[in-house]
Amino acid sequence: MHIAVLMGGWSAERPVSLQSGNGCADALESLGHRVTRIDMQADVALRLAEAKPDLVFNALHGSPGEDGSVQGMLDLMGIPYTHSGLATSVIAIDKVLTKQVLVPAGVPMPGGRIVRSAEIFERDPLQRPYVLKPVNEGSSVGVAIVTDDGNYGNPIGRDVAGPWQEFSELLAEPYVRGRELTTAVLGERALGVTELKPKTGWYDFDAKYTDGLTEHVCPADIPDVIADACKSLALEAHRLLGCKGASRSDFRWDDERGVDGLFLLEVNTQPGMTPLSLVPEQARHIGMSYAELVQAIVDEALRDGALKVRAG
Repeated sequence: MHIAVLMGGWSAERPVSLQSGNGCADALESLGHRVTRIDMQADVALRLAEAKPDLVFNALHGSPGEDGSVQGMLDLMGIPYTHSGLATSVIAIDKVLTKQVLVPAGVPMPGGRIVRSAEIFERDPLQRPYVLKPVNEGSSVGVAIVTDDGNYGNPIGRDVAGPWQEFSELLAEPYVRGRELTTAVLGERALGVTELKPKTGWYDFDAKYTDGLTEHVCPADIPDVIADACKSLALEAHRLLGCKGASRSDFRWDDERGVDGLFLLEVNTQPGMTPLSLVPEQARHIGMSYAELVQAIVDEALRDGALKVRAG
């Protein structure tokens, strides 16, 4: 097949996307596919029209590759593509919309509310400790944990560096103490559960993508009931949101509360495919090579594209 790999772009996650995209492109070439690598810029539609690929492998992270924009463009161009479609992408990248879909169905997620950034310079939106995060960014971009003894001030200082300087609105959520867990889903199968143990601080962007800053325990050393709950909730979130290909659900688990302390934080519709990424790691644990994982994602996209053609 001729497969175009979309990568790069201009989101905060550009460096990660380039790693993911080049890794996937290398794997596809090793499997015998003809690959066109496209570092997405404003002329992406023209470059795709010129390339005429059979399929697009979407290795973009963040906007506009993960928020429905690229998905809508590819739908209009009639080019099948990997991972989730337009509607799912629009919902899943928005943490508030995700809650509106999952919480009524019984998926436990932290509460919270949207606040104007200007408000937090006057008073805390929630009792400390709490978390402030952008509504529609991934990879822990722009996340701040506000504690009583932190260095943001009380109230938060207007001139202190933080997401309030970049975003006019933020999502405020209660902080869930405990352990960081994540579960990958491929098609209709939950691959496993990994615990993430940052060497310093917490599991922020640098800890995710800098070699040696985080210990990955795969499979996680947790009770079976918690592992089963992670897999079940990840599969349910994948299904409810309408995800395709691979997704990854991130959890916090308060191990002093048992299963009642497990909360889903977010669902990533286009999880990383870098050497440090969690989906390839969990795939390896069940005996699936990186190339086999990439091919499985392609195969589901082809099946989904064929169903759309028959439906049309």
